[in-house]
Amino acid sequence: MNETLFSSSELLAADGLGPWPILMRPDEIINLKTAVHTAGRDEKTIRGWCKEFGIGRQAKPGAPLDISAPALEMVIHGDVAALELLREGKRTHPRVRRYFDHLGVPV
Repeated sequence: MNETLFSSSELLAADGLGPWPILMRPDEIINLKTAVHTAGRDEKTIRGWCKEFGIGRQAKPGAPLDISAPALEMVIHGDVAALELLREGKRTHPRVRRYFDHLGVPV
C-alpha cells in the first residue's frame, strides 16, 4: 500500500533540485524495522517515503537506511508545514518541537 500524503510540488525546493535532506542527529535516527513498526506501514512504503520526502539516508547502496524519527512522525500525520520547517533547520519552532517532545528526543 503506497499512499501519497503530499504532492511532490509541495516539497520541491526553489532551486528545482527537489527537497533538501533532513539533517539528522544520532539520537533521532531509527532503522527501517522500527520505522515500519512505528508507522504501521510496509517496508516498501517507508522506503518510498524516505525517497519522496527526504526523511532517510543511506551511506552507500546496500547500507542500512537511517530514518529521522521526527520527520517520519510528520509524514505519518500529514504535517507538511512541520516537515518543511524541520528541513529549514527550525527545530525550536513550536510546530516542529512538538514532534521531538512527543518522541522524547532533544531538540
